Amino acid sequence: MAHPTDPTPYDALLLLSFGGPEGPEDVVPFLENVTRGRGIPRERLEEVGQHYFLFGGVSPINEQNRRLLAALREDFAAHGLDLPVYWGNRNWDPYLTDTLREMVREGRRRILVLATSAYSSYSGCRQYREDLAGALAVLEAEGTELPRVDKIRVYWNHPGFLETMAEGVVRALEELPAEVRDGAHLAFSTHSIPITAADTSGPGSGHGDGGAYVRQHMDAVRWISEAVREATGVERSAELVYQSRSGAPHIPWLEPDICDHLDEVHAKGVPAVVIVPIGFVSDHMEVLYDLDTEARARAEELGLPMVRSATVGDDPRFVAAVRDLVLERAAAERGEEPTRCALGDLGPSHDRCPVGCCPGRAPRPAATGVDSPYA
Repeated sequence: MAHPTDPTPYDALLLLSFGGPEGPEDVVPFLENVTRGRGIPRERLEEVGQHYFLFGGVSPINEQNRRLLAALREDFAAHGLDLPVYWGNRNWDPYLTDTLREMVREGRRRILVLATSAYSSYSGCRQYREDLAGALAVLEAEGTELPRVDKIRVYWNHPGFLETMAEGVVRALEELPAEVRDGAHLAFSTHSIPITAADTSGPGSGHGDGGAYVRQHMDAVRWISEAVREATGVERSAELVYQSRSGAPHIPWLEPDICDHLDEVHAKGVPAVVIVPIGFVSDHMEVLYDLDTEARARAEELGLPMVRSATVGDDPRFVAAVRDLVLERAAAERGEEPTRCALGDLGPSHDRCPVGCCPGRAPRPAATGVDSPYA
C-alpha cells in the first residue's frame, strides 16, 4: 500500500487558468487572444476592455492565482506531499505552452492538471483540454519528448468547495442589517453560456435540458441552501441566475440575468439579497465588474440591500480539497480504489472525459480524455 501522501505516478501539478491583463497596454492584446478566430473587430475589443480599464487594466485573476499557487505549495510541504506546482494560462503570461516546455525541461514526465473551473461545459472543461492538446502539439512539432498529462475531475461538489462556499454565505448574511437578514434571498450566480452549449455539457447520455452544467449548479445550489438553513435556522428563497452574457443577441443564452433578477425579487418585496458567485473559483474580472460593480449599482438604484459572498480563492479548505483530489487521482492511477469525496446528489465526476463530452462547435483534438491523441 502506498503512503497516504504518495503522488506517484505524478511528478508535477499544473495550475491551469484563464489568464488576464496586468496593465492597460495588455488589455486589447489579451482580448485578441481570448477571441482569436472569431473575427471580432478591434473597436469592439476596446469597448469590452473598458471593464478592465476601470480597474487600471489589471485583472485580479492573476494575483488570485499567485496566492493559490503559494498556498498549494505551502500546504503540500506541510503535509509531506512532494509534488512541485507550476502555473500556466490559456490566454496570457505565463502561457500554457511555455509552462509545459519548462516542465519538460525540468524533467517532468507525468503531469496532473488543476483547471480553475469547477463545472462541466465546453468553456469550463473541454476548451482547457483543447488548449492542452494544442500546447502538446507545439512541443511535439519542436521534437520535445511529450509528458503524459491528466486532468483532475470537475470538483463543484467536493466538500472543500461547497462547504467553503456555504460558510461564505453565512458570513455575508452577517453583513446585512439585522432587520432584513432573515428575509434575505440567495441569488446564486454563474457564467451564462449558450443554451446549446449547456444542453451538450457533460457526457452524451445526459445531454438536453441544460445538460451537466445546469444540473451540477442546481445540485450545488440545493446543498449550499440547506447548509445555510442549518447554520442560521432560517429557510430562505434561492435561485440560480446568470451573468457575463456575450455573443450575438439572436443566440439564446441561459437566463435570468443577475440584474434582471434583482429587479424581479425587488418587485416581489424581498428585503435583501446575498449574491453567491457559485460558478467562480476566484474573484476575477467577471466577479469584480458584473457583480461588485454592475449588480451592486442596480441594487443601489432599487434601494435593495445587497452583499456578495466570497469565492473559495485560496481558502485553506479549498487548498486541502485540491490536495485530496491530487491524492485521489494518483491512487486511482496506481490501480487502487480511493474514497472519492462528493456532497449533494450527483456523486463524483469521471476522471477521463468520454467521447462526446462537452463538444465544441468545430471538432478539435482534446487532451486528457478517452479519445485524446496524447493518452
